[in-house]
Amino acid sequence: MKIFYFTTTGNCLYIAKNLGGELLSIPQMLKQETTHFKDDIIGFVTPCYGFAVPSIVCRFMEKHTFEADYFFAVMSYGNILAAGLSEFEKLANKSNIKLNYTNEMLMVDNYLPGFKVEDQLAKAPSRKIDEHIKTIVEDINNKRENSVGKLSVGMKIFSAIIHRYNKSLKPTIDNRFSIDKQCNQCGTCAKVCPMNNIIVETEPKYQHNCTFCLACIHNCPEKAIHITGEKSAARFRNEHIKLKEIITANKTVTSPAQAGQVVCHS
Repeated sequence: MKIFYFTTTGNCLYIAKNLGGELLSIPQMLKQETTHFKDDIIGFVTPCYGFAVPSIVCRFMEKHTFEADYFFAVMSYGNILAAGLSEFEKLANKSNIKLNYTNEMLMVDNYLPGFKVEDQLAKAPSRKIDEHIKTIVEDINNKRENSVGKLSVGMKIFSAIIHRYNKSLKPTIDNRFSIDKQCNQCGTCAKVCPMNNIIVETEPKYQHNCTFCLACIHNCPEKAIHITGEKSAARFRNEHIKLKEIITANKTVTSPAQAGQVVCHS
């Protein structure tokens, strides 16, 4: 079984690790020459961003082909899933994939302008995350069938409006980030960025190729990176996932010095 995942604060990696099989990071796979993957079971674990599929996941699906007897997708979200899973199903169909099984996972929301991390962590026990993951594992092991339900007309319209709005913000969305004096130029932000979007000189500089995953903010060891309108100074990384695992999944530079040599790509 191959599982392709995208993670920036560890939620999706935690899900993927529980599912088992061969774990393959989507940002890393985009750098490889291999474009066709085959296995008896192939799965995708991705977060929902702005009620939609992250752009880096879209690019991966469009550039690769897959062959399996059983396909599944699990999407994590922190508040409202909206059309996220439905959009991934459409994306899979365009890649000639018929998803046998889809499911959603309500996790800790890390969208700082919308929620306090402390409040989200307090809600985590009621979300029965491990119990839900166990159910998904059993479903996949037994190759059960499950598909996302049809969205209401209202939800389709709502999701489309939000998606267009988010897309319009993308070219300059990282202008909302700021760096305080606690920054020590360690380069962690560049290492966890899946988009080659950060150059570290005297301080991190953003290159306007941001997928707004907030990996740089949440994983900064000094909590030196901020976003306009953040609800609290607290930061989040899944307690079961280590920083080095996020770096391994997303790393695009090998040292702070090399960060200044990165060429952005879209």
